[in-house]
Amino acid sequence: VQPPEKPLQPEEWNKLREDLQLPEMFEEVMLNSMIRCNSPIDVAKSLLSDLAKRNGDIAYNVLVKYLTLCVQQGQVSEIRDVYDIMKARFKVLEGGAYNLLIRGLSNSDQWKMALTLLEEIKKIMVPSRTCYESCVKAASRHQEMKLAFELYKEMLAKDVVPTLDVLQSFFDFSRGLKGAELQKELFGILFYLRENQIYPHKTFMRSIKLWFESIPGENWRGRLTKIKDSGQCPVCNHQLEDSKLTGEEYSKLSERIISDVIHGTDTFRKTSPKEFEAFQTFVEKRLPFDIVIDGLNVSHIKSRKMQCENLLDAVNCLAKENARLLVLGRKHMLVNSSNWKREIMKEMQNKADFFFAENISEDDAFLLYATLRSGEHCRFVSRDFLRDHKACLSNSLTRHLFRKWQRGHQISKPKCFSSVFSQQPAFCYDCVVQTTGDTWHIPYKDVFEEKYSYQVPRKWLCIQQK
Repeated sequence: VQPPEKPLQPEEWNKLREDLQLPEMFEEVMLNSMIRCNSPIDVAKSLLSDLAKRNGDIAYNVLVKYLTLCVQQGQVSEIRDVYDIMKARFKVLEGGAYNLLIRGLSNSDQWKMALTLLEEIKKIMVPSRTCYESCVKAASRHQEMKLAFELYKEMLAKDVVPTLDVLQSFFDFSRGLKGAELQKELFGILFYLRENQIYPHKTFMRSIKLWFESIPGENWRGRLTKIKDSGQCPVCNHQLEDSKLTGEEYSKLSERIISDVIHGTDTFRKTSPKEFEAFQTFVEKRLPFDIVIDGLNVSHIKSRKMQCENLLDAVNCLAKENARLLVLGRKHMLVNSSNWKREIMKEMQNKADFFFAENISEDDAFLLYATLRSGEHCRFVSRDFLRDHKACLSNSLTRHLFRKWQRGHQISKPKCFSSVFSQQPAFCYDCVVQTTGDTWHIPYKDVFEEKYSYQVPRKWLCIQQK
């Protein structure tokens, strides 16, 4: 449907309505089209006034469509008018309308009204990430940094995960500002990146660098570099944190994972205690392993190959080094099929120990148990991030140790089996944001990645205070 270019008279709207042959959906279809074509607001208003004359009122979803067009064009007074109409007519607004209202108002000189709406939402639900971030950015843009940080902390407390975009905006809007409290808050964001193993992309990294260099009287200087294999930074000669856990840290982590994750509430949702006991007995008889492989996960690495061939490539490659392998499989792999050929399965079983779990089992717990019981040298092969298990761990120190252990022990998706599978854990140094007080080292990616990737970055920003 092509929307008209100028406001129409009632009879002209009527003619269009009849031509469309879907009279009950006419307004929604027409407004969708206006949003797509970014039609002048007075054309949309003439449609709404025609509808009000015909029906006496305007339906909620039609008002939301009109509101979308107003927000798209930054029509602040219209946004306010629509809000007044909606509040008068409907007891409660749903999330979508609040998102639009807050987004539209936060980008205007009426931004404080967006904060009022945020308070209104909190009475009925947890505000969406869009609502929070629109208000955070509005506060930052108007240099109300204390307020922006309060909203950011509230997001975290309510488990609303911030985007990198809003984290970057804190550094952009704080450039050139002085103040110990502000600096502490921004360092807090860097520690948040460390705690959650988040790698900023290049534009975010530049914002961090420019902020440090803009702090009045502090003389910070940032340079881009690649860390040596030894873990030494070529710019400042500082030695990065070791990726290995101490013996004490390792046993603490093993105990915690076995109590919180494996015997905690989540393991047996998809695994029976009986099956897990059988697995423990199986592992204890054959310890230690050098590498534990998540068979099902690895079997999907190359989509054009048969699943059993992908797994065979991995087993062949890892068995070359006389490594003792444990492959965690599923019972369906034993049934001859187009993806699981019996003779290939037999060939693999000559080179590795296999444990076949029920098809509904959750194999992360099996993977963690076998790897940790085998000792510090043992690594595991999986493309899963094991995010759920991090959440089950009871405190932030244990979560940090888990991530650190994971970075040093997980082999993820290889570019080609032979070159990547057979390498040692990638680095002897830990690939996370770290500081000594007068230096900061920040690993970064060239491009933004929404999904977590454990291909750790090779590029670093070194920031030194001269």
